[in-house]
Amino acid sequence: MSTPRTIRLTTAQALVRFLSRQYAERDGRRHRLIAATWGIFGHGNVAGIGQALLESGPDAMPFLQGRNEQAMVHAAVGYARQSGRLSAHAVTTSIGPGATNLVTGAALATVNRIPVLLLPGDTFATRPADPVLQQLEVPYAGDVSVNDTLRPVSRYFDRITRPEALVPAALQAMRVLTDPVQTGAVTLALPQDVQAQAHDWPEEFFAERVWAVRRPRPDRGELATAAELVRGSARPLIIAGGGVRHSAARAALAAFAEATGIPVASTQAGKGALPYDHPADVGGVGHTGTATADALARGADLVIAAGSRLTDFTTASATLFQNPAVRFVGLNLDPHDAHKLAAHPLVGDAREGLTELREAVAGYRVEPAYEAAYTAAKADWERRVDRAWAVPDEDAAPTQAQVLGLLDGLVDDSDILINAAGSLPGDLHKLWRARSGDQYHVEYGYSCMGYEIPAAIGTALAAPGRPVWALVGDGTYLMNPTEIVTAVQEGVPVKVVILDNHGYASIGGLSGAVGGEGFGTAYRFRGRDGSYDGPPLPVDLAANAASLGMAVIRTRTIGDLRKALAEARQSDRPTCVYARTRTPDTVSGPPPAQAWWDVPVAETATRASAARAREEYDRQAAQRRRHL
Repeated sequence: MSTPRTIRLTTAQALVRFLSRQYAERDGRRHRLIAATWGIFGHGNVAGIGQALLESGPDAMPFLQGRNEQAMVHAAVGYARQSGRLSAHAVTTSIGPGATNLVTGAALATVNRIPVLLLPGDTFATRPADPVLQQLEVPYAGDVSVNDTLRPVSRYFDRITRPEALVPAALQAMRVLTDPVQTGAVTLALPQDVQAQAHDWPEEFFAERVWAVRRPRPDRGELATAAELVRGSARPLIIAGGGVRHSAARAALAAFAEATGIPVASTQAGKGALPYDHPADVGGVGHTGTATADALARGADLVIAAGSRLTDFTTASATLFQNPAVRFVGLNLDPHDAHKLAAHPLVGDAREGLTELREAVAGYRVEPAYEAAYTAAKADWERRVDRAWAVPDEDAAPTQAQVLGLLDGLVDDSDILINAAGSLPGDLHKLWRARSGDQYHVEYGYSCMGYEIPAAIGTALAAPGRPVWALVGDGTYLMNPTEIVTAVQEGVPVKVVILDNHGYASIGGLSGAVGGEGFGTAYRFRGRDGSYDGPPLPVDLAANAASLGMAVIRTRTIGDLRKALAEARQSDRPTCVYARTRTPDTVSGPPPAQAWWDVPVAETATRASAARAREEYDRQAAQRRRHL
């Protein structure tokens, strides 16, 4: 019996070589699984992963230099989402604060089911000195480090305390990254001494390996029951979630809707599953949804949730579906999601499930009157959008809704819009006319301020040549502008639109609605009574963006903004468009929210605003239902 051939490498060198030879495959198309590694180096990874990346060279593993560890994860998420979850990036950091800075990004990736590989440095496994620089001492547990903060936000976590432990851990990491149900942040914590240790590795560990991304078909019995529910429905509604996008099920969804006449509403993650002008598309659903979709949801007797987690924004905090006879079908890869709202589960891939369900209900179609009613309601909503976007005066400062209207008049189906937090997600969900399946990129699972700019970079790397817009408010910009430097360094021509309204306008509006009176949400000096109600702060975000290397176009009027957006779209370098939005409309332009969202209000308070807000809260909460 021959002895297996080995190659002597450090643990870090072995990991980089292994990652360079991993592939994902779906529908006969192969993708490099780990396409690049982001990194910021410190003493916890510079001589390990850093040296290994240098030795491997850019062909084996391209390297991208970041400025903030959280931002690097956001960029990796943007890349993986735009790549259909079939290709991902790794992120390497030092120990201590570099590692803990990953936590927010990891949570975002896991909540949104987006694959990203995290490689934080860790303290010495051999403990030659204890403690070392940036080590957290835990007196009751010698094997705990700050990297353990990544455990609850990772779908797989392992600490590689010996070189040979890398083999099973690396294989498990790839399994999770390519599992459409389990995927999310995967963490391999790498003690800094183990990274540099040499080991004789079996050559077969570095053989090219292809990981098949499954498309499971639904169970025959579950399919038959779902078909029976569809055939028995008179007012059905489909809710398209992010799973439709991840499964590349848009064509299957369109075919199902066209065959049955069932209208399609979308979550934030699912918007664009049908183009806005498709006859069956009725827009966003839930708290930030359209009047058309929310009215259909209130009266629906059957809701087919395709690839949706059914969060509180989608269900209007369990108040949206008001028909006493409503039933649910949960088409989802994950049984946990498929059973929500006591749904009949249809566990399987969204594309396969929609295709087989269409075949199973062949001949069924909603009544013409139902179809005509939602078609007319949709047309009425589109007229409301037109009114929100109307520009009666080119010399006025723009409202937030008008900014979106100007963009709508400029872009085509190649443009990609990225947003995550503030009041923009609500306006975008209600108003934006998505032209392609990947144009609308709103991260609303974790709704993380500071996501937009780095995610735009990652998205642009996955979609070279396409215009990528990061839409940010002043609050979000101040959270995380650092990766502008990376965009400049790498020549990634992202377009950043800063809408300055001097504060946390979204939360300010919510605060007013729940009795908080806007407390602590304005970017202003303190006034005479100590509140933040003095003059606006003299902060110049446009100058800040310029200092980081961006081309900056300042605007004052709608006419200025129209020209600036067109110029930015044509630019071949990172470009920022700066606009101050008009104060009366900074929170959310018309139309207002069409459904409730549960933000608990003080049950007892001395201020009249809180008492009034509590009365409204109790009125809305009374409509909450348990679907059993």
